[in-house]
Amino acid sequence: MKKHNVKNLNLNTQGGMTFLGLVIVGALVLCIVFAGIKVAPAYIEFFSVKKIIQRIGSNGSLDSMSKKDIEVEFDKNANTSYVAVIKGRDLLITKDADGRQVVTAEYQVVKPLALNLSALMDFKASTAK
Repeated sequence: MKKHNVKNLNLNTQGGMTFLGLVIVGALVLCIVFAGIKVAPAYIEFFSVKKIIQRIGSNGSLDSMSKKDIEVEFDKNANTSYVAVIKGRDLLITKDADGRQVVTAEYQVVKPLALNLSALMDFKASTAK
């Protein structure tokens, strides 16, 4: 009969994760990935809005454009970039301290995540430096 030497077994040095710990970490990772998948389209659309606003701002004739011209230019670019969350009529067009026109797009997007949990995202893009 073989005897096991219990003195040499040191259970305190064993490391690793239990199955329950693995399940909890996996569930948290899946929740974060799921939330990311739900909000990613809103951020992609915002980057398109920001690019359109910057394109309008880099136009040398922005100061001579009327509000209607800016709205039409934004809507034309928004149609080609698949932007549906904001229209040209929603833009805020003001003048800065130097008298130059500043075009600002400011809006909110609410995306439902699960049950009664939603993500509220505030977006703002402007031609101001």
